[in-house]
Formats: sequence, C-alpha cells, structure tokens
Amino acid sequence: MNDFPTGLLFDQAMAIVAQVAAEHRLDSESLALSRTHGRVLAQDVDAPLSLPPFDNSAMDGFALRHADLDGDETGLHLIGDQFAGLSAGMSLGAGQCVRITTGAAMPAGADTVAIKENVRVDGDRVVVPMLARGQNVRYAAEDVREGERVLQAGQVLTPARVSLAASLGLSSLSVRRRPTVAVFTSGDELVEPGMPLAPGQIYDSNRDLLMGLLRADGLEPTAWPRLPDDPRQVEIALRDAACAFDLVFTCGAVSAGEKDYIPAVLREFGRTHFWKVKMRPGMPLLFASMDQARFLGLPGNPVSVMATYLSFGRALIDGLQGRAEPRTVLRARLVGSIEKTHPRREFIRARLRSGEDGVLWVDPNPATASHRLRAAADSDALMVVAEGPQRLQEGAVMEVLPYALG
Repeated sequence: MNDFPTGLLFDQAMAIVAQVAAEHRLDSESLALSRTHGRVLAQDVDAPLSLPPFDNSAMDGFALRHADLDGDETGLHLIGDQFAGLSAGMSLGAGQCVRITTGAAMPAGADTVAIKENVRVDGDRVVVPMLARGQNVRYAAEDVREGERVLQAGQVLTPARVSLAASLGLSSLSVRRRPTVAVFTSGDELVEPGMPLAPGQIYDSNRDLLMGLLRADGLEPTAWPRLPDDPRQVEIALRDAACAFDLVFTCGAVSAGEKDYIPAVLREFGRTHFWKVKMRPGMPLLFASMDQARFLGLPGNPVSVMATYLSFGRALIDGLQGRAEPRTVLRARLVGSIEKTHPRREFIRARLRSGEDGVLWVDPNPATASHRLRAAADSDALMVVAEGPQRLQEGAVMEVLPYALG
C-alpha cells in the first residue's frame, strides 16, 4: 500500500513518468551494426579515423597540378589511371595528369581535378580549361576528424547515423535494451474478433490498437489473454507479468467502477505513482510499479488508449531507454474554430494537411466522444488543446501528435 497523488495536471504527471523512467533505465547491450537501426545509443562514439581518410576525387576526370595551368586552356601529358580502390602510388611531375574516378585517392602532387566532360583527350594529351585550385577534390578529415565525437549517448540510431558508424569501420554499437512489453485488455464484455456476439458483448478492438502502436514504435509486445472481471484472476495475471516484463500496459478497469480491480491490485502488491490525470480523454490513467515492471493502466475507450499511449506511453518507453532527443513536436494552424468549456487538457482527433503555401493545417474531427473509433480511423493525428476553458479561432497555432512520428 502507498499514498499517491491523484487528479494531477498533465505536466505534473509527465514529470513523474520521466523521473520513474530515469530511475529504472534499462541496461545496455552490444549489437551488430545491422541490428541497431532505431535503437537508442548507450555510449558516446568518438571517430577512430578521419573522414575522408585521404584526399580523393569528387568527380570522374583528370587529377592535375593547378600550378601547371596557364591561360584558358592547357595541354597536359597523361601518365596513367587511378581508379577507386587501392592507390597506384603515382606521383605527378610538371605538366602531367592522371585519369581518375570518383572516390579514388589523389596522386602525390595533384591538388585539382578537371571534370571528364570539360576536357579534350587526344591520345596521351589532355587539354584542360582553367579552373580553381582544389576544385572537385574532397580533402582528408573535412567531414570528421579522428577523435572527434560524432554520436552521443541518448541519440536514436537513424539510418544515416548507422551509416556514419559503418563509414568509421565500427561493426557494433552499445545500445539500450528495448523494453519487453505485455499487453492486457480487460472485461467480460469483450469477445475475440471472428467469434459470435451475445447480447451485451463487444469485440476487443483495443488489443490490436495498442499492439499496433507499440509495433510502430519498434517494440515487440506480447498479448496476454483478456483479463476477466474476477479480482483473483486479475491479481494472478498482473503479478505474473510483473515478474517477466519491463513494461505492462492494461486497457480498461482502471476507473472507480464495481469491477475495476486493477488499481486495487497495484496498490496492494506494488507502488502507485499517480492515478487520474486532468486530460480528456484518458483521465483515469494509472501509473504504477510492481516487481520489475512499470505499469500503465490505460482507460478502456479506444480514443483514450490512443491519447494516453501517444503522450504517456511513448514518454515512458523513451525514458526507460534513456532517449535524450525529444520527439519531433509539430504545430499547425487550426481549420475552423473551437470552444472548450472544461479545464482539462484535451486531445482531439484530426487530420493534417499542407497548403500550397507550405503552411501545415490541422482539421479537427467533429466527433468528440472517446468511444468513437471511426473518427480515430478517419484521422492521422491528435490535436492538443491546452488546459483551461478557451475559444480558439481559425488559424490558431496548435500542437499536434501524429499517430506515427519518430
């Protein structure tokens, strides 16, 4: 049992999530480079070599000494070829040039490259136009210097960052372990899709919704059997999951109903960090710890699941992995007007679109009830309306949470 805050403001609850996640940061593991895409880097990376490691040609053409150029055109003597790959070890003397391909090492003495299309070749004589010294040459270390910090702990390993590590010759990286995740839905009224419905029953849509959101964020969740409206079975299932997973999501049974048993189980056998947040939808959100797992008890209505996952769920997952880079925050101009009379932060289903003038617009869906899943399916983002009653006019700048965003 423990005392815990309830009815928190959104930012207060988010601060608790960040603190708890930091206290339970996941350990690191070394993975082959090909398996690190999308992972959070656990250690800083300093360049073991410079990039480029040697002066090389930026174009197919002819490497030459700029000092030999005289007037509008200069005839040079072609002494050989240098293709990308092992250096031929050539050195240029006065009035000489070498045929060279993109990426090939510059011969000793060469400091400029004339593009192939801009010269005339007659046997071993190459006529080169005047050009600037150093043109079409990539210099050693102009991108990265040996010993320079190129990647930092807490960064997400994008394809470009993984490619940078590969260009430095790194075959593996230390990354934070991804959390293992269990997903529960709850309620005797739920039936698996494809099965017949009895009066009073509905199909379980939250499982596929939450599993899909987690998979889109790179996780591999495990779906547990539905939790029945039985306190003993709820206790057994949650305590089992708490011993085996880093993160447990539940959907439903976290309010104050007669059969909402999840809060009581977590209070008795774990620690509740907070219960209920001043947001709409999603107010009954529950955050707790039990054994090795962090628990997010999401409300049962589908749009509440989306709002609480996209805000608190992602924040918890990022915090457990030590992600230092905030997710991209989008802002868009409001289509139409909105009047909000309640004090809670609100998340409204909406569609994003970009005008020909490059301005991003967000068009709210008129459906506001949290059980209306069709409106969520017709949308691609949640529009955030800050705390307090307010009237927002067309063109107001709004924060938006896209369903899928890195």
